[in-house]
Amino acid sequence: MPDETELKRIRGTGSRSVYETLRNEILALTLPPGQLLDEMTLAERFDMSRAPIREALIRLASDELVVALANRSTIVAPIEVTTFPKYVEALDIAQRMNTRLAAALRTDADLKVIAKRDKEFAAAVKTGNYLTMSEANKEFHMAIAYAGKNQYLASFYEKLLSQGQRMLHLHFDYLERTPEGYLLTDEHSLMLDAIRDKNVDLADELAHAHTRQFQHDFISFLSENYTTDVSLGPLAAAQ
Repeated sequence: MPDETELKRIRGTGSRSVYETLRNEILALTLPPGQLLDEMTLAERFDMSRAPIREALIRLASDELVVALANRSTIVAPIEVTTFPKYVEALDIAQRMNTRLAAALRTDADLKVIAKRDKEFAAAVKTGNYLTMSEANKEFHMAIAYAGKNQYLASFYEKLLSQGQRMLHLHFDYLERTPEGYLLTDEHSLMLDAIRDKNVDLADELAHAHTRQFQHDFISFLSENYTTDVSLGPLAAAQ
């Protein structure tokens, strides 16, 4: 019979497995925004008690991927289109600052990691799997953030990138249907070159253009597929 330590390990493993599975399904939009997540149904699906299910949902709530309602039920967090202008404004600032710092402070070791993440993203694009692509995209940008040597800006940036992964999924869907295809691979390579050359101003300009392209494509996706009256003005020009 398992001892207490083993039981804790088993419970922790179960909760982590549920968390990772649901997280992937939410990010891939397999579980759409607003989807009800019933503990009993999930317990039956994963063939385990409700305790690890509840632990996984609490962790997903801390990631802002699910929302606990007043009636104690839980739903997949909505994608808040109305707050998108504020989100992309914050993303632009974080992306520019972290990329500027990387260009100024990167070491040769940092550059190797960024280059590796760039290749991994290009490989992910070839799979056509949007979740794989969004995870690789996040890793590329976080490699840049770590090269900037500011843990507070990197942490803020990581949170924004995580919050935007479902929107990026829709962004990929839009790009796949455009003649240009996946321009992100070219944009990433240009950012890598600027960081390699320690060209701070160009790195800033490219980071800003990268955010602006994401904004444009996401709004184009919404315009094609949904009706929205959200006012989405242009981002401020790079200084």
